[in-house]
Amino acid sequence: MSDKVHIFDTTLRDGEQTAGVCFSERDKIDIATRLDALRVDVIEAGFPAASAAEVRSVAAVARSVRDATVCALARAVATDIDAAAEALRDARRPRIHVFVNASDVQLAQQLGKERDEVLGIAEYAVRRARNFTDDVEFSPMDATRADPKFVAQIVRVALAAGARTINLPDTVGFALPSRCAELFAQVQRDVPEVEEAVLSFHGQDDLGFATANAIAAVSAGARQLEVVVNGIGERAGNTAFEEVVMALGIHGDSLGVHTDVDPSGIVPLSRLVEERSGVSVPPNKAVVGGNAFRHASGIHQDGVLKFRENYEVIDPAAIGHARGSEIVLGKLSGRAGFAARVRALGVSVPTDGLEGAFERFQALANEKRVVDDDDLRELFAVGA
Repeated sequence: MSDKVHIFDTTLRDGEQTAGVCFSERDKIDIATRLDALRVDVIEAGFPAASAAEVRSVAAVARSVRDATVCALARAVATDIDAAAEALRDARRPRIHVFVNASDVQLAQQLGKERDEVLGIAEYAVRRARNFTDDVEFSPMDATRADPKFVAQIVRVALAAGARTINLPDTVGFALPSRCAELFAQVQRDVPEVEEAVLSFHGQDDLGFATANAIAAVSAGARQLEVVVNGIGERAGNTAFEEVVMALGIHGDSLGVHTDVDPSGIVPLSRLVEERSGVSVPPNKAVVGGNAFRHASGIHQDGVLKFRENYEVIDPAAIGHARGSEIVLGKLSGRAGFAARVRALGVSVPTDGLEGAFERFQALANEKRVVDDDDLRELFAVGA
C-alpha cells in the first residue's frame, strides 16, 4: 500500500500569472476538461476577485468539470471570499483557497500588519470560507522565509477555524530542498493536529529548485502538490506538472506514494497549454521538451538503438509522445545511428560500402547542424 499524493493543478490561476498570458473562457474550459480527463484531483480555476470576467470564467470551469475538485483563490478578505463562493456556486466539488502573508518581510513591507493581527485575519477568513464550503485550503504565503514558530501558530489557527488543507508555499522560490523537508517535518512536530488535514506544497522556480522541493516535501509528509503545466507562471514559473507526475511515477515505490494521474495525456496537454498560453516549451524542457527523446551523440545513439532504457528513463509512448525516440544525425553521430537512419529510409547499402558512405556523411555533417533525410537521400544519390 502507498499513500496518494493529490495533484492540484493551478495552470488556470498561477499559470495565467505568466507575464503576457491571458486565457479566454474557452481556453480555461478546454484546459480544465483535459485536466479532468487525466484524473487531476484539484483544478484551481482562477482568482474571481480580479474581475467580473474572471468570476464568469471560473464559474464556466466549475460547470464543465465533472470529477475534479474546482478551486478558487481568495485573499483573506471578505469580498474575495464572497467572489470565490459566487464563482463556485455550480461546482460539484468546490474548494476555496485562502491565503495571507506570513513572512516578516512581507508583513512589514507589503501587508503592514503585526503577527497578532494576521492570526486574527487568518481565522476570520477561513471561518468565512467555511460558510460556503467544507473544503477550505489555507496558505501562509512565503512560508519558507517565515519564522517557523509563526508558521506553526498560523497553521494551528487555520485548522481550528476549519481548514482541511494546509499549503506551505515557497512563494519566491527561495528554499533549498533540505529546508522544504525541514519545514514540513517541523510543522508536523509542532502542530500534531495537522495530521487531520492534508499538507500541501506550492513552489516557484526562481532558483530552479521547484521539482526537487516538491519531492522533498513529499518525502517529509506532503500529500498534495500544486503544479502548473509546462512550469509556466509568475516570474521563473511554478513546479512543473509533467515533471512531478513522472518523478512520482518513477520513484513512487521508493517514496511510498502514488498519484492517480493518467500520464498518457501529458504531451497532448502540454501542447494545448503551449498553444493557448503562447509560451513556447523550451527544447530542453524535462519530459515535454522537443529534445527530450532526441539523441545526437554517437554513444547515446548506439546505446538507445540497442536498448531504449540505456539512455531513457521515460518511455515516450507512455506520455503520449507521437514520435517516440529519435536519432538526430550531426557531426557527433556515429556509425550505428547513421546506419539505422539509412535503413529506416529504405536505402540499401552494401556492407563494404558503408564506411565510404559514412565518411561522406561526416564531411556533410561538419557543414550542417543537422543532416536530415533529404540530405541522406541526396548523399546516396551522389555516391551512387
